[in-house]
Amino acid sequence: MESRRSCSSPCLLIILLLALSHWCSIAATASSSFSISNYCSEPIWPGTLAGAGTPQLSTTGFRLDPGQTVRVPAPTGWSGRLWARTGCAFDAGGKGSCQTADCGGRMECAGTGATPPATLFEVTLGKAAGDLDYYDVSLVDGYNLPVVAVPRSAAAGGCNATGCTADLNRSCPRELQVERGGGTVACRSACEAFGQDQYCCSGAYATPATCRPTAYSSVFKSACPRAYSYAYDDGSSTFTCGNAADYTVAFCLPPSGLQSPGGVPVVSPPAYGQSTSGGTSGGADSTPPPPATDNNSFGSSNPPPPTTDNSGFGSTNPPPASTDSYGFGNTDQPPPAASYGAGSTDQPMWMTMSSASTLHEQLWLVLPAVLLFLLWSFSP
Repeated sequence: MESRRSCSSPCLLIILLLALSHWCSIAATASSSFSISNYCSEPIWPGTLAGAGTPQLSTTGFRLDPGQTVRVPAPTGWSGRLWARTGCAFDAGGKGSCQTADCGGRMECAGTGATPPATLFEVTLGKAAGDLDYYDVSLVDGYNLPVVAVPRSAAAGGCNATGCTADLNRSCPRELQVERGGGTVACRSACEAFGQDQYCCSGAYATPATCRPTAYSSVFKSACPRAYSYAYDDGSSTFTCGNAADYTVAFCLPPSGLQSPGGVPVVSPPAYGQSTSGGTSGGADSTPPPPATDNNSFGSSNPPPPTTDNSGFGSTNPPPASTDSYGFGNTDQPPPAASYGAGSTDQPMWMTMSSASTLHEQLWLVLPAVLLFLLWSFSP
């Protein structure tokens, strides 16, 4: 009888340790999320696209009414982009079209990227504790809406927000404007508008040395100094963060910024083909402050129109030689050096840092104490 007790204790200890390890691995698998908020005066239709080697998110497209936020979970190591479509109309089967940033004429983008022009939030999440996230807001494919991305991390000092709060549709050069219904709804990239190597960083202009900032990219950069303005816009456009627990991606955010870190109410991601208006669980009755009455309240500096010479205008295409057609590259490595750099500080005062803690980091803090307790409990 005595020998049975001495045998069962180590066996039970091993079982408990395996269960705890499995629980920790599950908690770390979905360690991040995207809280997508609509501060615009009209509905938007967010879309998502996964990069090479990572799965699509649980939803790849849905309607988001003014004042609503949807939180979408993301697995560790996820790489991809998020954007918002405008002026959409879909039937009951999810087929239709959008005025800007359409993704194949469907509510769910399901592996189809945004049709330019589109303001993009791009991110590569770290794969393990201690790995860095890489993220940026890109105007490489043009612009359709202002967007701000705010990470929340347990890293010392927090992480930098980035984005473009200016209304570039108001200051867009005439030759780049996309007009619908008598107004400008988007601003094209020079590459899309003219399709020449010097605008697209291709051919003889396919290196950082030959593809330089231009008058067109300067329009974007002067209004949105933290956003990516052309393919080799190093030094001021991409940021890193230590395993952020959540990224708030806010469209048409007013100059006053977010209410408070972690204070954005959320609703559940909608089922396929459903709107987020009314009837969704998770706090649909609680909304952020009312959005601005229009999309023109963002502080554009209205730079003068660019010249139209052919002296090497910057690219608005992603860097060449990516592993898929969307330019995300291999997710086993950090984003390419040609696309990333340090952050600028020339932004509104609130666009500084945010902080929070992640679940798997908290688990690792208590794990040693749990192990010691188990060893003490089952010792002879």
